[in-house]
Amino acid sequence: MQPYPDTCPCQINPTAETADAPLSYQDCCQPYHDAFYNDEVDKADGIKAETAERLMRTRYSAFALVKPDYIVKTTVPAQQALLDVQAIESWAKESDWAGLEIVEHTPKLGKCHAQVEFKAYFKSAEETSGGLEEKTQAHHELSTFIKVKNKANNDARWYFLDPTVAMTVSQKQPCICGSGEKFKRCCGGYI
Repeated sequence: MQPYPDTCPCQINPTAETADAPLSYQDCCQPYHDAFYNDEVDKADGIKAETAERLMRTRYSAFALVKPDYIVKTTVPAQQALLDVQAIESWAKESDWAGLEIVEHTPKLGKCHAQVEFKAYFKSAEETSGGLEEKTQAHHELSTFIKVKNKANNDARWYFLDPTVAMTVSQKQPCICGSGEKFKRCCGGYI
């Protein structure tokens, strides 16, 4: 069994001047990950992210703790089969994750979309005149999320909308999220 950190990876913010009492992994992202790995992800009463920001945090922790299946299953279902799980796992393993900063959470961009602007920090070695020096860098991104309603059980769940996934969808087709709207009026504006 993989040892887990005392502080949840999503609670580490290298730019924060003060350290509030960060949550432990057990009290933060672990319940979401455990629900997924215990095959509860599709149950209406299973643990699911209440907001796009919460999903963003659980996804960051999944990258830091190398849980590529969680990354895939929390991406819009129409994009899941198009993701390269091995590439996600390799990137997660090769990155020296250093923390997460939520810059801004816009919880309501319409009926079912939200955005989270964040900086994911990682450490990299750079060659300098004095040898190798470790530097902290940031991946700065504005991510879009969509709340998809399951018509069978009237349950709703947040998913990440991946703009890097090459999809062949026209603006007039039904949206990839299953909302029933035309793609151009729904997720098309965010991809």
